[in-house]
Amino acid sequence: MRQHVNPLSNHYDQIISLPHLSEIFKNPTLPLHLDLGSASGDFLFKLALENKNWNYMGIEIREKLVQNANAKLNHEVFENLFFAYGNANNLIKDLINNLNEIQFDSISVYFPDPWFKKKHHKRRIIQYDFLKNLSKLMPSGSIIVVKSDVFELFQYIDNTIINSSFFLKIDGNVDFNNFFNPNGLKTVRENYVIQNNLPIFEQIYIRK
Repeated sequence: MRQHVNPLSNHYDQIISLPHLSEIFKNPTLPLHLDLGSASGDFLFKLALENKNWNYMGIEIREKLVQNANAKLNHEVFENLFFAYGNANNLIKDLINNLNEIQFDSISVYFPDPWFKKKHHKRRIIQYDFLKNLSKLMPSGSIIVVKSDVFELFQYIDNTIINSSFFLKIDGNVDFNNFFNPNGLKTVRENYVIQNNLPIFEQIYIRK
């Protein structure tokens, strides 16, 4: 079951700024991947363990899930993994406002909350202003990977990204060996969808 929280709530206006990369990663010069909606971090733990040539950062709005991820992180040695709690839009704006020089080489948005009701579409994570801010922290050639099991949501995200003018859609087969997930690892939600023979809609976009 999806556990919804309202990302537009004033509760998320107070944030803890993301630290500089040198404060959280042993090698801050490695390419950096951002996972939006990292939940308890299972996906990023697998990525960080199997691919030491990248740094991984997860942002999750549900505080208890971040606490669970950080508790696990505190009991294991990972030099390329970091989790942050809060509204991703607010955290990204804070990076820009504080002139934090973080840049993301790739970003994943996997199975985000669908917010089915039309009046709640403004709560969906992918919005024009958010994409504009993300683009300021992404060098040319960096990518966004989107996956969803909700076709209407996928269409909404696809249209929003394409119409933003910051990204181009990559068509055809793409070799993930060049990106953040060389082994094709899957999230808990993706495994669930596959096991239940449900469709998965996915697309890769590249920063202009």
